Amino acid sequence: MNVIETKLSGVLILETKIYRDDRGHFLEAWHESRYEEAGLPRRFVQDNMSYSTKGVLRGLHFQTPAAQAKLVSVLCGSVYDVAVDVRVGSPTFGQWVGMHLSAENGRQAYIPEGFAHGFAVTGEEALVLYKCTEFYSPKDEVGLLWNDPAIGIEWPIADPILSRKDADSLPLSAIIRDRLPRLAPAPAA
Repeated sequence: MNVIETKLSGVLILETKIYRDDRGHFLEAWHESRYEEAGLPRRFVQDNMSYSTKGVLRGLHFQTPAAQAKLVSVLCGSVYDVAVDVRVGSPTFGQWVGMHLSAENGRQAYIPEGFAHGFAVTGEEALVLYKCTEFYSPKDEVGLLWNDPAIGIEWPIADPILSRKDADSLPLSAIIRDRLPRLAPAPAA
């Protein structure tokens, strides 16, 4: 497995080996010891799956205090996957990174706790599976405005199809600080 670090500490792109032949392809989507060696948690408690059509944008979402880390895979189609650092005290607070994930390239994204997450469907459709380290908690969910000008995400679609909840999300500057996660202090040496 190839682990690619992004400009946001902790956000990773994972490339697993894909075995292709005339029947199709095979890959390991989760292997506890290999992923643990890459720094991912061993424990995921919930798997979520979403199906969307071209032009749909889902997100940006995060939970606090019941924070979730996510391992994102695309089973069918393609997406532009985005993580935004929303941890108060982080040197990269308000910065984002985007990744192209598809069934064809087999890439996965690891989004740690403290990051807002969302994706835009770039193919005709997308079936996305993401493993979560914490259960979904509606009372802890926070939505960050997908096109917050202060963040400046360069989405590959100009006029996305959004849920009402995502369209009504707030820019980062308007989210009450108590609703934002804090950067965990570095462990003592």
